[in-house]
Amino acid sequence: MLRDFCVWMEALPSSVALRESLNAYPILLTSHVIGMCAFAGLIMMMDLRLAGVGNRHSSITQVQARLLPWQMVGFGLSVVTGLLLFYGQPMRFYPNFYFWIKNILLVLAGLNMWYFHATTYQTVEQWNHDPRPPRAARVAGVVSLAAWGGVIVVGRMIAYPGLVPQWWLDLGLEGG
Repeated sequence: MLRDFCVWMEALPSSVALRESLNAYPILLTSHVIGMCAFAGLIMMMDLRLAGVGNRHSSITQVQARLLPWQMVGFGLSVVTGLLLFYGQPMRFYPNFYFWIKNILLVLAGLNMWYFHATTYQTVEQWNHDPRPPRAARVAGVVSLAAWGGVIVVGRMIAYPGLVPQWWLDLGLEGG
């Protein structure tokens, strides 16, 4: 069903035009990397503060207030360009092991962020100025660093679809 949807999408005239454009796809790819660099770099700054190893003299809420608007710009650019990259070549991504691992890591990073804000962050006023946040905040920061680092590394590996475990190849996702 998902494969059929990707085949259908790949045949759309706008998908073909995007894929075959001399400049559009490379511009999207470059913009995606720039957006991810901005987003991940700023997330790293926030996560290092949560982990208690960076910006220790600034409150959590100060760091967040300064970084969040720019994080959202990088995130928005990454999401829009990522969706367009997928739209332009859905059957390149559908069978790609690293594409699916990247998406799993994106979901895990999002769940980590949601859980942190739904639980630990509710008490931020109690530890906002502490150079070393409580353990739950430090764990959330480290998990976020690992997840986003994984997104970047695995995202780069998408370009190498042949370097995958044999069990993935045995699934035969590229076939009819």
